[in-house]
Amino acid sequence: MAAPQIHIGSVATALPGPPIGNAELGAFFNASGMFEEWVDTFIGTRTRHLSVDLETGEARFTLADLAEEAGRAALKNAGVAPEDVDLVVMGTSMPDQLLPTTVNVVADRLGIEGVPSFQLQSGCTGAMQALDIAHQLMVAGRHRTVLVIGGDVCAKHVDVNLDFTKLAPDEMVNTVLFGDGAGAAVLTAEPVAGAPVLHRVLVRFVGRGRPPGQIVEWFGMGDRHENRSALHEDFKAIEEHVPVLGAEALEELLDGQGWQPDDVDYLMPPQLSVRMTDRIVRHLALPRAQEVSCVGDTGNTANALPFFQLELLLPRLVPGDRAVAVAIESSKWIKSGFVLEKVREHG
Repeated sequence: MAAPQIHIGSVATALPGPPIGNAELGAFFNASGMFEEWVDTFIGTRTRHLSVDLETGEARFTLADLAEEAGRAALKNAGVAPEDVDLVVMGTSMPDQLLPTTVNVVADRLGIEGVPSFQLQSGCTGAMQALDIAHQLMVAGRHRTVLVIGGDVCAKHVDVNLDFTKLAPDEMVNTVLFGDGAGAAVLTAEPVAGAPVLHRVLVRFVGRGRPPGQIVEWFGMGDRHENRSALHEDFKAIEEHVPVLGAEALEELLDGQGWQPDDVDYLMPPQLSVRMTDRIVRHLALPRAQEVSCVGDTGNTANALPFFQLELLLPRLVPGDRAVAVAIESSKWIKSGFVLEKVREHG
């Protein structure tokens, strides 16, 4: 018996509050002129959405809030009732709490019960890992209708009392690079007219012997008062390795599908920042693929990003179109991606 084709039945996303531009963020940090010029030159992000009220420091949205909104919309768009979902998988690097897991909070709110639920903690490839787990189990015939969620909320690491002008370079970048958001997709093994087929998902750990490119600390009761940075970035390592790993992931995805570079109509590249994405796209060198990017408007929303890209992509697809997504995680180096196609219908 042939393995079932896995379709992307719907995608939905959620953002917290209105977009915050560079001028507004710069004014908040008392660094308006220098700030805007620096962001435009080195980052390229125009706006981002934050779950934190910058005036008060109050968290207005949790990850569960955004994931519930995206998941509810994805189910509605797919015409799937909560009781029809037989698996929930979530990828995030910053859950609301260590326990209970955010995936179970979201499942509860959506009215999903009596099914397996998995939460994967990972950085920019967590959504890909969630899609991979779902895809493998569906191809094996274990599940038919799966809700896959990805998202991150950085509220735990936003300090509204920071003096931007006194920050180290890696800390400066983190104040503007990231945004908050969540996304969800309904995958189905049932034939769905017009829905693209998710052919393959790739996840490869490639960090053996490589120092981490990103470290995110988690403070508990014993060390919460220690004077150390919560976020550490090695941007030189990221700039060096991400384009190379992206090209490796792309080559493996194309080879596994039997596609050539000029077979690809759309590319969803890694979304670290506008400037970094531009470098990666040039390095991947797909001759005719149209780029699908959102990072300039959303900021780096980590595990929500593939869903924002899919939300932009799906309405554009016509029968025969092929697309490739690539995501790279620098925390301990993972390359990942997926291939999908809007298959021509016969008959």
